[in-house]
Amino acid sequence: MNLLHDLQRDTLQHVTRRTFLRDSVAGLGSLWLAQQALGAGSVARDPVRPAAPLNGHFKARAKNVICLHMAGAPSQLELFDYKPQLAKLNDKDCPKSFLEGKRFAFIRGVPQLLGPYYPFHQETRTGLWVTDRIPHLERQLDKLCLIKTMITDQFNHAPAQLLAHTGSQNLGAASLGSWALYGLGSENENMPGYVVLLSGGQNPDAGKAVWGSGFLPSVYQGVQCRSEGDPVLYLSNPPGVNRELRGSVVDTVKKLNQRAYQQVGDPETVTRIAQYEMAFRMQLAASEAMDLTREPEHIHKLYGTQPGQESFANNCLLARRLVERGVRFVQLFDWGWDQHSGLDTEFPKKCKQIDQPAAALLADLEARGLLSETLVVWGGEFGRTPMQENRGGVKASSPGRDHHTGCFTMWLAGGGVKGGFEYGTTDELGFSAVENPVQFNDLHATILHLLGLNHEKLTYPVSGGLNTRLTTVIKPSRVLKEIVT
Repeated sequence: MNLLHDLQRDTLQHVTRRTFLRDSVAGLGSLWLAQQALGAGSVARDPVRPAAPLNGHFKARAKNVICLHMAGAPSQLELFDYKPQLAKLNDKDCPKSFLEGKRFAFIRGVPQLLGPYYPFHQETRTGLWVTDRIPHLERQLDKLCLIKTMITDQFNHAPAQLLAHTGSQNLGAASLGSWALYGLGSENENMPGYVVLLSGGQNPDAGKAVWGSGFLPSVYQGVQCRSEGDPVLYLSNPPGVNRELRGSVVDTVKKLNQRAYQQVGDPETVTRIAQYEMAFRMQLAASEAMDLTREPEHIHKLYGTQPGQESFANNCLLARRLVERGVRFVQLFDWGWDQHSGLDTEFPKKCKQIDQPAAALLADLEARGLLSETLVVWGGEFGRTPMQENRGGVKASSPGRDHHTGCFTMWLAGGGVKGGFEYGTTDELGFSAVENPVQFNDLHATILHLLGLNHEKLTYPVSGGLNTRLTTVIKPSRVLKEIVT
């Protein structure tokens, strides 16, 4: 039991060093900030259960979100945004009017236009145009709401990914998933309310900040889980420690942290309590939720899953299992979509990797009655140019496209959005959004709206007492009510 005595001694020393803060201006300020944080938006929060379920501002259309981010940015011009005029002008010089005043990541000089590399056709049920690269998703087009006029002002991957997920291109802001968990809590207190799954062999360019909690208490940050081995590193008991002993340690740490919170009022102390307890409960709950071998063979055939491997397919099935168990927000990142070249080789491989699993996810959610209450969001951090990549003014050896901010396509499904529907119009060459441009702050406002949250009322006080929100006051934000059922 020396471990317990050491924990008590170290924690009490830590509290003693800080007790002078109780009566100081800094201490009162910290306590005030903690109380304001726990009461932001006129919501009564249990300080001991910071992720307990909460009611939204109004009736929600969606309970959960599954976000599928294609890191690197897939080409909309090879997937959803068909441009026959661009095909006619293939290999012609790009109009100079398109280039004036524009900045690109790598294009220099006057590049050549690049028509759609793969055939498109019009899907019979919906009338939507779609590439032949995603035959499984094509069968789910009646569920998809295509936003064809996404725009951004960031053309480098890391700041663009930060903007897409936190509403700011700078480090330090809270992610969309963190805001959703902060605003609504989670229905499953034995699992993290915000789970992150990776595939493609690499982290997003912006790193873990894209699922961080920023200035929100860290209890609301995403928890990265794995589709092979322990779901979370060090979740299993170390040698010589059984579940009973670990439970005793957790109980002791909880009591010590509660004393610290009573004396100092630091919300991060509540986070520590919640995280210790969560880790203990997760030993059983997470292992069960993340065990794909429990699924029947026909489900594995539907998704194309192979238990024990890291893959987008496995992560899509895990996402369904997680929302089925009340996890509020599931974020999938699939790396490898940065086709400056390789549209003829690498791009079709990536399409094949995500096509069947993403389609299976939608079909499976619908079959289980979960799609109507689960919002699925798919897309990248920006789009691709209608011009051929010419890095440094030299045409690439194989077809590819540079980063593009002027327009790109994302899709939503389930959770209160219209299916078989497209929103916004781009010009005939796919260079600009000409009708209903959508910025990420608009998309964020819409996602929060579908979850029953008013993006203007969901705030958190940061230093100086300034109320901060996901949709910043710098850019006006609007809910895309035209896509809501």
